[in-house]
Amino acid sequence: MGMLGKLRTGVAVLAIIYILIPLIVVIPASFTSANYPSFPPEGFSFQWYTKLLERPEFIEAMVNSFQFALLAAFFSVLFGTLGALAIAKYEIPGKAYITALLTAPLSVPQLVLGIALLIYFTPMMLAGTPTGFLISHIIICIPYVIRLVLTGLSGFEYNLERAAAILGANPVTVFWRITLPLIRPAIISGGLFAFLTSFDNVTVSLFMVSSDMRTLPIEIFSHMQDAYNPIVASVSSVVIFISVILILIIEKIHGVGKVFGGTQT
Repeated sequence: MGMLGKLRTGVAVLAIIYILIPLIVVIPASFTSANYPSFPPEGFSFQWYTKLLERPEFIEAMVNSFQFALLAAFFSVLFGTLGALAIAKYEIPGKAYITALLTAPLSVPQLVLGIALLIYFTPMMLAGTPTGFLISHIIICIPYVIRLVLTGLSGFEYNLERAAAILGANPVTVFWRITLPLIRPAIISGGLFAFLTSFDNVTVSLFMVSSDMRTLPIEIFSHMQDAYNPIVASVSSVVIFISVILILIIEKIHGVGKVFGGTQT
């Protein structure tokens, strides 16, 4: 058993190293002083971050990414929190199947999901529109909010709600003064994870974007098809920095591992 534990630890370490290798290459390459990508970087310069500010297509794409990610996070928190509360507090027929359906985007490959959404949205004239893009991002973000809020509700003391109701508090007051403060860390973490999921998404976004509506990951992908220069590394590093900051915040508030923990059914 001890050997098995060591083997698992070794495999986990190797997996982490394998995942981090691109970061070890991309971030240093963004500081190169050469006019071409190089690793190790030739010299040290912030010129590619400065030139990034001179590229309006990247600035516009970043603004679009922030806008869509904020909207996706807002609606995901709204619907995901309500869904999680309904699943956790009420005996709904087929609750296990409903939970599996709501969290299915976590297990369905993004490529399959993107194709399915494109096929479904095209007859509805939503493919390639901001509305269709936003709905597709809400669909892939909601499962994270549901998972986190369900985790926050797993140890919830419902007697506090009953006591407040007995003392005369109406349902709105009970939710606002009792339920919400206790699950607020889970809701905030779910919102941050939803924002990060939407902001970084490429696969589903590729099927939903149009020529006049671009996000930052799509702009990076398109730029690399034409020419790869250090400005791509600088843009990618910005995305990495944003992602790492949000992950650290989520870990501090709620714990990243709880996103993929069990749910209450």
